Amino acid sequence: MVYREFGKTGEKISSLGFGCMRLPEKEIGGKKVIDEDKALPMLMRAYELGVNYFDTAPYYCNKNSEMAVGKALKSVRDKVLISTKIPMGDECKDKGHLRRCLEASLKKLDTDYIDFYHFWGINQDCFDAQIMGMDLIGEALRCKEEGLIRHISFSFHDKAEVIRHIIETCPYMESMLVQYNLLDRSNEEMLAYAHEKGLGTVVMGPVAGGRLAAPKELYKKLTGTESATSYELAFKFVLGNTNVSCALSGMQTIEMVEKNVRVINEGAHISEDEWRGLADAMAELKKFAQLYCTGCGYCQPCPKGIKIPKIFEAYTYHNVYGLSELAKKMWEDYQSKEDCAGIDTCVNCGFCEKKCPQKLAVREELKRVVQVLDRL
Repeated sequence: MVYREFGKTGEKISSLGFGCMRLPEKEIGGKKVIDEDKALPMLMRAYELGVNYFDTAPYYCNKNSEMAVGKALKSVRDKVLISTKIPMGDECKDKGHLRRCLEASLKKLDTDYIDFYHFWGINQDCFDAQIMGMDLIGEALRCKEEGLIRHISFSFHDKAEVIRHIIETCPYMESMLVQYNLLDRSNEEMLAYAHEKGLGTVVMGPVAGGRLAAPKELYKKLTGTESATSYELAFKFVLGNTNVSCALSGMQTIEMVEKNVRVINEGAHISEDEWRGLADAMAELKKFAQLYCTGCGYCQPCPKGIKIPKIFEAYTYHNVYGLSELAKKMWEDYQSKEDCAGIDTCVNCGFCEKKCPQKLAVREELKRVVQVLDRL
């Protein structure tokens, strides 16, 4: 296993981390519980193979993930880094929320301390109003002084530029967890900024939620060579970025653990030139697509509720990347949602075309794209 410096935390982190949100489960008495006969050996096997970062959360696996992680790693607790999270949003009504959640997690994990305690899935409103406004950060610092937390962190779901606001406003953040992969590079600049500022950086979704786990077409398009899978390519791209400390994988079997470790150890680390080559190749694929929508969202909101970037995104996965099954599912999901209007609601107002920086003939493209998606 290759280990990396984890920002300025003083920790060495395995380049592959274990995302404990998909541990194997079974049903007992109508309730889902962790299948400990499968999950506990799997977690220990990951440790034996060099994984030292385990990421869990209070609600993962029907609220059972923390208990499984704590039980599996009890005998090696001082040799691993455990990350968990404080739920935010409406349930956070006062700064005492942090200590209550922390104590619950400590009990479930059966440990005296959390290595990396994350403000969970925050956006700018949550950060401004709760973390800073309610002084949750002050409470986190007090818990850190007491030895209950070793490092303060955040996971993130908002526009990428908000990361800069968080780091500049709050100098106590020591690591962050964000989405990043070959298909979604929106956080790339902020990963570099966070790394520059001394934060450890962990990436979730390195294989794009499974989108890059199988298709051969994308690998061939990007490299010009045949491959059985794009799986390796996905890890190579993420870990080839020197601003990334660790890539999380939500593993479900011992075989998956061993495969991921093998992929990492056998070459999921590439030179900066190779990494730039992959990034450039992906950019070229987009550049020469029939429909060059960047997903900027300037065409929104449509007066009738047509989510134009979502429709074009599904088409791009089919037309550019060759991920037709994914595109089909995305289109089906779109059609099933009440807040996603069909193009039959279009009143031909032209708002979208006036705002489009790519000067696309959006209305005509929508008609063409929907015909393609309907045939998948």
